[in-house]
Amino acid sequence: MSALAFLAACCLAAVHLFAGRLRGLDRIPRSRWLSFGGGVSVAYVFVHMLPELNEHQRAFGTADPLAGFLDRHVYLVALAGFATFYGLERLAQRSRRSERAVDEPVFWIHVASFGLYNCLVGYLLVHRIDPGTESLVVFIVAMALHFLVNDYGLRHHHARSYHRIGRWLLAGGVLLGWGLGTAITLGEIALAVPVGFLGGAVVLNAIKEELPEERESRFWSFALGAAGYATLLLAI
Repeated sequence: MSALAFLAACCLAAVHLFAGRLRGLDRIPRSRWLSFGGGVSVAYVFVHMLPELNEHQRAFGTADPLAGFLDRHVYLVALAGFATFYGLERLAQRSRRSERAVDEPVFWIHVASFGLYNCLVGYLLVHRIDPGTESLVVFIVAMALHFLVNDYGLRHHHARSYHRIGRWLLAGGVLLGWGLGTAITLGEIALAVPVGFLGGAVVLNAIKEELPEERESRFWSFALGAAGYATLLLAI
């Protein structure tokens, strides 16, 4: 399983390294593939990852002496992931409006945050509630399409800086996460933190790329991705 997880990490890293070579993504109206990928990643969170969060919440409830007061703190972590990346997106947008190009400090904050984000994904390639091969495959597919969506958004904000430096750091983040996963095993309660944070962040990063009116997003492609992947997850 460790070798399979490493291969998966390499595949996800390759998405960032080679996504810029794909033709037809950087256009208006928005590429159907990007909208489809956003739908798939959101479906994964709501149909697969949130039930995992529920399992983690049960672990918190039995082990945490303050469970009566903090009985929803896994979901608070998910909310924190959502809010964190919403704040990063607003920071990048404000910088673009004021400077006509995202300034260097914002670039490094943005890339470092997504590097940690990818590190969480890499770690979860090794450690998930359901450790089976089937679970790994559905995770890889959802995250590969999600990385494609994230890559497009980062290229939109940072252009040459992202192509020259950022994509390599994000690819390295996945491999670093895999390496940490092979060396460090978190307990079930501690594992809830990256799972929850990632769940909230995935939802925000998928939706923020679909909603701006100027993107002319493809609702039916998004809906097809969400409905199709949800059906697949429920069937397996």
